[in-house]
Amino acid sequence: MNYTSHSDADRAAMLAAIGVTSIDELLSKVIPERFHLPEPLDLPPGLTEYEVLKEMKALAGTNLPASESLSFLGGGVYDHYIPAAISHIIGRSEFYTAYTPYQAEVAQGTLQTIYEFQSMVCRLMGMDAANASHYDGATALAEGALMAVRKTGRKVVVVAGSVNPHYRAVLSTYCTPTGIEVRTLDLKNGRIDLTTLAPTVEGAAALVLQHPNYFGLLEPVAECARAAHQAGALVVSSTYPTSLALLKPPGEWGADIATAEGQPLGVPMSLGGPYLGLFAVKKDLVRLMPAKSPR
Repeated sequence: MNYTSHSDADRAAMLAAIGVTSIDELLSKVIPERFHLPEPLDLPPGLTEYEVLKEMKALAGTNLPASESLSFLGGGVYDHYIPAAISHIIGRSEFYTAYTPYQAEVAQGTLQTIYEFQSMVCRLMGMDAANASHYDGATALAEGALMAVRKTGRKVVVVAGSVNPHYRAVLSTYCTPTGIEVRTLDLKNGRIDLTTLAPTVEGAAALVLQHPNYFGLLEPVAECARAAHQAGALVVSSTYPTSLALLKPPGEWGADIATAEGQPLGVPMSLGGPYLGLFAVKKDLVRLMPAKSPR
């Protein structure tokens, strides 16, 4: 449909119907006078498209991108090499134009991709089922804790002090308004203190831990899982997916719900997001697993 602007006669008719004679008079009736601009903004003259592009390139050139330096920022988000194939694959129209698989005739590529993605997550985590992701590792971890609450009926979650502080803040945001108590587990030399684990996890719905933890240390995960299960709690883990090339997957050392930040698997840092929250569970928890439609 062609765009047809209002004519002067159209604008005059609308103003007359409102009961004013001009746009300025209309605005003066709805915007208090103290907010009126007494004089025009002191702006430089307009630029051509070429001049704007040149100016923006000059401004961008003053930045130092992470690709040209060593970056120790992030606390869980790091600079990784991203193979060129990734940009090519995600740039294919059958992926980025199919928002969600409602219509099978246009979404078969998306459905196949989701199946392969979930299968890979299960193999990586050593779990039985995975969903189509959460917004990031922090929200995935918080959803895992809430899932444990639904499963056990208990209103207490224990989180290790060695979990990423941003993740713990998100967990508190999820739990506090719903009346779920969040207990923080003590550390010893940067790792979970096993001597305080059993009494702290007693009566809890979940033990939430990170392995490798926020300080880069390996937690005594098998012992932690054993103590949590003896207390009737589920184990919710957060991991760094690339570490699973060397470490046992969560499903093999006792985790019931496994989560991870998927940023290392090909997502650029992007000044802090958005990222990708991996989420997988054991078979007996499938019916409680939060769903997430593919974006």
